[in-house]
Amino acid sequence: MQKTDHKPYGPYEKYIKRPLDLICSLIAIIAFSWLYLIVAILVRVKLGSPVIFTQDRPGKDEKIFKLYKFRTMTDAKDEKGDLLPDSERLTKFGKILRATSLDELPEVFNIAKGDMSILGPRPLLPSYLPWYTEREKHRHDVRPGLSGLAQVNGRNYLDWDKRFELDVQYTEKITFLGDLNIIFQTIKKIVSHSNVAEDTNKTEGNMAEIREKRANTNNK
Repeated sequence: MQKTDHKPYGPYEKYIKRPLDLICSLIAIIAFSWLYLIVAILVRVKLGSPVIFTQDRPGKDEKIFKLYKFRTMTDAKDEKGDLLPDSERLTKFGKILRATSLDELPEVFNIAKGDMSILGPRPLLPSYLPWYTEREKHRHDVRPGLSGLAQVNGRNYLDWDKRFELDVQYTEKITFLGDLNIIFQTIKKIVSHSNVAEDTNKTEGNMAEIREKRANTNNK
């Protein structure tokens, strides 16, 4: 686990951001409990169980936590017993969940627990950790977020280098007005359903594989 000497940019990041995350997440869980119930029932009926999909992700200081999401894909496998590609397991209902970002509703519980923040760099796979540059590692100086600067500037359609640079830029200057702007931009993109990829492997590729190929090329 990487420990950092990250210093909060100002009073908002140091004293207000986390309490605000906690208050807002608890309000959201209570106010939208009916929506959680409806989506959970639909997921159970249309996609089966478990209703909640969990996956290990690195958070602040690269501490691993369980990320919660509503499942959007079936467990369909080929004749060898291997899972089919995402595009083949992703149903019409799953596409709707992703397009509306309803699949990410359970992440509010991660925010309440303190694993995540409302805004911050998106939590990615642990297998990516060895492939970050020294600068990019600073994306883990803060809690990962439900949305972030990279998500409102291209989301999955940005290449990895640009996404990580935006992530680091966010960690360097966290302000209330900046967060407020990201929230408004996030709502705008959810309503317009823009920059939502059904199969992220087709749009962004596997970062670890891309960086490994680059490293091998540079060593030749």
